[in-house]
Amino acid sequence: MKEDLSLKEYQKKIDKWILNHGGYWPPLSMFSGIVEEVGELAKELNHLEGFKPKKSGKTETKLGEELADVIFAIICVANYYKIDIHNELDLVIEKFAKRDSKRFN
Repeated sequence: MKEDLSLKEYQKKIDKWILNHGGYWPPLSMFSGIVEEVGELAKELNHLEGFKPKKSGKTETKLGEELADVIFAIICVANYYKIDIHNELDLVIEKFAKRDSKRFN
C-alpha cells in the first residue's frame, strides 16, 4: 500500500530524488519542462474529449500520469526557490475564497 504524503513530504521526497539524480536544472529549463508537460496533458484532454484522436495503436489514457508530471515539474521549481508550496496553495485558496465568494452563485 502506498503512503499518503502531504505536499511538504512530497517536496522533500522530490528534492531527495532530484539531488540524487544530478541536481536541479536551471530555472528556465525547468519552466520549459512544465510547458512540455502541460502540452502532453493537453494532448490527453483533446483525446479524451474527442477533439483529436490518438495515433493508431495508442489508445491508453494517461491523464493521471500527465497531471502528476505537471505537479512534479512545478514542485521542482518550488524546491529550487525554497518555496513552501503547501503554504502558497493555502494562500491561493484563501484569495479565491475572498475574491470569488459570490461570483459563481
